Amino acid sequence: MFVVEGASLIAQAAAAGWQIEGQYVAPGAVCVPGAGDVFELAPNVIERVASTEAPQPVLAVVSQRPSAMPSHPTFVVVGDRLADPGNAGTIIRSAEAAGADAVVFTAGSVDVYNPKVVRASAGSLFRIPVLQLELDALRSAGLTLLATSSHRGAAYTDTDLRQPVALMVGNEAHGVADDAPVDGWITIPHAGAAESLNVAMAATVIAFEVARQRRQG
Repeated sequence: MFVVEGASLIAQAAAAGWQIEGQYVAPGAVCVPGAGDVFELAPNVIERVASTEAPQPVLAVVSQRPSAMPSHPTFVVVGDRLADPGNAGTIIRSAEAAGADAVVFTAGSVDVYNPKVVRASAGSLFRIPVLQLELDALRSAGLTLLATSSHRGAAYTDTDLRQPVALMVGNEAHGVADDAPVDGWITIPHAGAAESLNVAMAATVIAFEVARQRRQG
């Protein structure tokens, strides 16, 4: 089980069919209709149990559920050993918005049910499959595995991303290992002295390039 904070996220979880075990509301707060049993908390309790400094007046306990890779995926976003929950959640959100079939995190990544991941995903966690897999499983699904790099590979705009592809972004501090078992490398050319983009920003840029190329056929 994991905690979801705020009426909007609770409503999205319920709409996507996740099991809401119970809602816990601050005195005078309004619950989300039809989303599990409701328990009213005593004054100042929600401030002590929520994970934010200025918590929403309603939170829910939601049952985890396993995700499965869709049949015949053609576009998957992969986070390799991501450590920051905000980045993980943002990648999930961007992947859904760009039309990805799933998001995969490799072993050693942040827990996808971390409250910060849930908040940063803005509800996308409840709608797109998010799972942990080994890279071999992606290749077995017929996907070409392309890793991002700040210093090697073809420009992402010069790469044919209409093929069935898994796009991998790496750990915030170390990126994708140079000897990672991938099929190719792509990069985002950039000006100035910045060494690289934030990993969630890089994933978003490339994910929407996939969407653009596929819209144009």
